[in-house]
Amino acid sequence: MNSHVLNGRSATSVKVAAANVASVMFDPEAGVAKACKFIAEAGSRGVELLVFPESFIPGFPIWNAFLRPIDGHALFRRFAASSLEVDGPAIAAIAASAAKHGVAVSLGFSEVANYSAGCLWNSTVLINRDGNIVNHHRKLVPTFYEKLTWNRGDGAGLKVVDLGFGKVGGLICGENGNPLARYVLMAQGEQIHCANYPTVWPFRDDPAAPPYDLREAIRIRAAAHCFEAKVYTIVSAGVLDDATVTAICGEDEQSADLLRRSSRPASMIVTPAGTSLAESRDDEEGLVVADLDMSHLTELKQHHDMAGYYNRLDVFSVSLNQTRQAPLLTTQDTRRSRETAEPTTSEDDLIVGRSAQA
Repeated sequence: MNSHVLNGRSATSVKVAAANVASVMFDPEAGVAKACKFIAEAGSRGVELLVFPESFIPGFPIWNAFLRPIDGHALFRRFAASSLEVDGPAIAAIAASAAKHGVAVSLGFSEVANYSAGCLWNSTVLINRDGNIVNHHRKLVPTFYEKLTWNRGDGAGLKVVDLGFGKVGGLICGENGNPLARYVLMAQGEQIHCANYPTVWPFRDDPAAPPYDLREAIRIRAAAHCFEAKVYTIVSAGVLDDATVTAICGEDEQSADLLRRSSRPASMIVTPAGTSLAESRDDEEGLVVADLDMSHLTELKQHHDMAGYYNRLDVFSVSLNQTRQAPLLTTQDTRRSRETAEPTTSEDDLIVGRSAQA
């Protein structure tokens, strides 16, 4: 990586941050304002990449953990009405803030389709420092009870983007444990990995049983990817505050108690050795900030380079379908796809991200 001066220091040093923050549940306007507030703070502190939690706007649909499906209709309607279209004014306002303060942003949000008010995805957008959306990822598979809210995503957002200071990719929550998804990013030369997580994850309703340790699960996933891919990982997790508990549980004290005693996550910045450079403290809101030495990554490839010499591309072949899913494919779409299709790749090649875009 070439060294040049960027914001007063060598480009081999990059200041990044994880937003350890609570969502404003069911209130996208307030959520946008809060995101812009932290983007401004990040800019004032010289941060070049800021990562927000999973489904930061309009919050995480955690009621699916404890409500019967037939009792969750009202909350789903409210959540769907608060979800964002990727090309809508809320995302545009956050992109404008990113450009104003010169901060690249990874934003987790609940996305609603422009063709169906009930079709939602667990999504992220990566916005560069000029305010342009350079990647849009939809979580491949909603985890466990998330399936009651979110649709399955696709491979269109499994991309690594060069933001000038480094090649940036990302995955959402549990897919950070998906070895194939992680390898796809390794194979594209990922250097900085963004990982978005929720506020809490109830797994058992038994006060006598040890809770699912979300913090430790996050740490294990982040360390594993960092060590295997030789990357830095920025983990942004949500904060569970009283307002969120009230918005979801109302006067249901039993459900509120379940949320409060469930294991909390942690926001952290993890090195290629799997160690933590910086980490959040309990439920304290704020930015977790660290400087990354990008020049350190090259020598580590001498040990293990999973997309290079430490792989056997003549033995293993990985293919990726990056077509964006759509509910209707017209004759015109099919003709355009054929006209723009790339040449066929031989069987001996490693195929990553080569598909016609419908």
